[in-house]
Amino acid sequence: GDASPAFLQGDASRRAYARLHQPDGTTLVLMDSPKQPEGPPVRDGRSYSQIAHLAEEVRPFVAIGDALRRAGLSAPDVVAQDLERGFLILEDLGDLTYGAGLAQGLSQAELYRAATDVLIAMRQMPPGRDLPLPDGTTYSLPRFDRAALEIEIDLLLDWYWPEVKGAPVPEAVRAEFYRLWSPVLDRLLAEPAGWFLRDYHSPNLMWLPDRTGLARVGIIDYQDALAESWAYDLLCLLQDNRLDVPAALEAELLAYYCREVARREPGFDEAHFRSIYAAFGAERHTRIVGLWIRLLRRDQKPGYLKHMARAWDYLTRNLAHPGLSTLRQWYDTHLPPELRNRAIVP
Repeated sequence: GDASPAFLQGDASRRAYARLHQPDGTTLVLMDSPKQPEGPPVRDGRSYSQIAHLAEEVRPFVAIGDALRRAGLSAPDVVAQDLERGFLILEDLGDLTYGAGLAQGLSQAELYRAATDVLIAMRQMPPGRDLPLPDGTTYSLPRFDRAALEIEIDLLLDWYWPEVKGAPVPEAVRAEFYRLWSPVLDRLLAEPAGWFLRDYHSPNLMWLPDRTGLARVGIIDYQDALAESWAYDLLCLLQDNRLDVPAALEAELLAYYCREVARREPGFDEAHFRSIYAAFGAERHTRIVGLWIRLLRRDQKPGYLKHMARAWDYLTRNLAHPGLSTLRQWYDTHLPPELRNRAIVP
């Protein structure tokens, strides 16, 4: 009651944040995340968030953050909570996001290697089942299913295609798209369950230089985590949607990750891991190029357009994997470079 709130920049979600300045000079963060009403049905009577397994309340955030802290990682401590109304008071990890740190001249190689070390260590965490909550209930990480993956890649057809072509995608082209993606999605869905924080990239990573080891990497915005492939979070990090990761640094840290995991896990199959990494990369950035247009046209958020060229660059990198050659032909035929590089007018 004696704290002074100040607006704190949020993200693309409907959550709101304030920094609470206390009389003793310390600060905390207020998260205002009321349970979201179901959106309009988009497929089989279910909303987009239901199909994509997006968190619609704060319980997942609390349960997952607790699991990360118990593993020695720097997720913000929950000082107080009202789970029903969606209010949390959180430890303040500061303002030094990875993006801010790089803008100040910190070493991208050092920061991204530290974040890679966190992902290597997380492989020792048991899959997130029956995570305890303060009210006595538990939360388990959901798994992807075909509907979730399909509704993500649909964003390219439903939003990017009409934006650059001026007409809806023909049904025959949509059917071919699904046919080519089908075996790729089968491979992704067959992956064993690991930790999949989902948006493990620069806006959600904090640099905490006063801490040591893995704790130097602060982790936020993980409420949408799933029990899926270990490859996904590494992909999110090394193909960061919000800033450029040079291809050489990506290759160096991908090789480092594989080398370190193989040293700890003798059965690790590097070739298979790299193929899943590329397939999830193609899936993620197919979603992203459509998402940026949806944020522009539906949500009136044009600021994400500046990331479009980067998303296409990453998508092109992933489609170059030999295991995705037939899928690459579809993109080259229907969305050639001149359409990928077309200027979008807000």
